[in-house]
Parts: sequence; structure tokens; C-alpha cells
Amino acid sequence: MPVTSVHTDPEALTTTLVADFPVPVERLWGAFTDPRQLERFWGPPGFPATFSEFDLRPGGRARYDMTGPEGDVYRSVWLVITVDEPTRLAFDDLFATEDGEVDPAQPTSTSVLDFEPTEAGSRVRITTTFPDADALETLVAMGMEQGYAQAFGQLDRVLADLREYALGKGVLTEVVDDTHVRFTRAFAAPRHLVWRAHTEPELVRRWLLGPDGWEMTVCDNDLRPGGRFRQAWAPVGDTEGEPFGFEGENTVVRPERRIVSTEAMTGAPYPPNTNDLTLDEVDGSTLLTLLVTYPSVEQRDVILATGMTDGMEASYQRLERELLATA
Repeated sequence: MPVTSVHTDPEALTTTLVADFPVPVERLWGAFTDPRQLERFWGPPGFPATFSEFDLRPGGRARYDMTGPEGDVYRSVWLVITVDEPTRLAFDDLFATEDGEVDPAQPTSTSVLDFEPTEAGSRVRITTTFPDADALETLVAMGMEQGYAQAFGQLDRVLADLREYALGKGVLTEVVDDTHVRFTRAFAAPRHLVWRAHTEPELVRRWLLGPDGWEMTVCDNDLRPGGRFRQAWAPVGDTEGEPFGFEGENTVVRPERRIVSTEAMTGAPYPPNTNDLTLDEVDGSTLLTLLVTYPSVEQRDVILATGMTDGMEASYQRLERELLATA
């Protein structure tokens, strides 16, 4: 975990987070000053940021939205104060209205990010200062400390070379906590091809089959927020097993970037989980991240015990073989 400390000082009206990374300070600085890299970690899991403005110079502004798995949107704007490459970045961090203006009804804060080299790489210290105790208490109660820690906990994957840490490694499974599991898989293909493979039914039918011996009998997806989807499979020939399927509702759809949907096994008595699928392209390769939220730790363990990771990898190998290799 790169975050080494998070501390709130009510008397000084500050919250300070320190995180260390095994990369040069210039590389760490770059992750915070490139909007496409920022989007991959600026926001806790399930609430990724999308930057629609990014003028990173004194007097400039950056505007971003964080969209939750239910489609709820949190809007913010940075008013840039200081940019001293590669040592200091400072900005007023403010809530925004739908049209991008500062929301005067919400609490304000100022963030100063200091970067420095260390023996093992580099360190970032983010100090957030509040105008008064009410603003501090409100933002801390909203989960600011935890949100920062979770967001910075995703930065390792952004700083790492995608080809070194993910390509050829298959599906990587990380149990985040009792109800969240993150699956990642890299593809040596551009994002638009991986997106098409996941959203065009005639393509989905060719690879989303799990182990050999199964066929997809239903693949319906109304790909819009509020749209329903249904998928079903059946064994072929001498393959043993009973037909099954999944169904749910899409809550967030951002073309070529993100799909969030609920998912439940058709006819099963347990509540649905939420699947948050994102695609990030780096130098022509694509990192797929699937963050699954389960209703309970018991349901999480039951589903993981079915061999879910192996089934995913079998399907993704077929995706590479049947679609990406011939594109």
C-alpha cells in the first residue's frame, strides 16, 4: 500500500496524506499533471474521475466529474494557484454545479501537493487546508480521508509499465475488502476493439463462453443507463452441466470507457452484485478493470469458489484468439 500516513489536525485545520512510490519524482509528477493518467486513479474505486477541462497553469482551472455505480455524479473544479514542476502543485479544490461553476453552498478547501525524491523513488505529500472547522468536519464526515487513501492506492498501477506488470499475466484477482473484488486483464490491442468485443452481441457470442463445450444462447443488451441485459449459456454435445444465465440493468454507460451494471443469476434467490467495467488504453494496449461489489462476504466467497477467475481467463484467451488477433 503506497499510502504511509493520513492525519487530520483539527487545530491547524489540515489533513495531510503521505504516499511513497518506487519511481522517479518526474514520473510521479507526470501522473498528477496528465488528465488521462489522473482519470485512472483520482477518485476512490467505483467513482472514477473524468476531466473535461484541464488548464494546469497559475490562474487556470481543471474540471472533473466523479460518477458512482448508480449513476450519481459529483462535480468539482480546481482553481490552480501554483505549478512548480516537478516539486509543487497547489489549487483550490471546490465543488461545482452542473454547468461547471463553483457551488457556493458547498465547503471549500485548498490542496498543496509537494513532490520529493527518496532513496527508494519518490514521495508525494498532499496537505489540504480548510477555511474553518465546519468545512473540515463536513468534508471529513463525507469520507475525504478514506477517499484520498483509496484513490492513491490505485496509483501504483498507473505508474507501472502496463506491458511489464499485466500483459501476459492473465486475469489478476485482488480481494479489496469483504465485498469488493478487483479483476484486471491486459490486452495488446487498442481500447476501441476491446470495447466492441464487449458490446456488440455478434462479437460477444464468439468469446464469452468460459471453458470449451458451451455456447451462448442469449445475448441481449440495451446499452444505455436504465437499459436491461440478459445473457444465457447451455452445454454443447457431451459437456455436462445445466443451462444458466445472468440478467441485470445498466446504470452507467460511457462509450469506450466504462459500463456499470447490476448482475444476478436468472432465477437465483440471492441479491445482485454490481459490476464496474473500465477500459484504459496505454501506448496501444488496453487494461480492463472489473470491480465487483458483492452484497455480502458470504456471497463473494461462494462466487469466487466457482472458478470464476479461470472461466474469465478462458474467455479472454478466446477473445484474443478469435477477435483481436484477426483485427
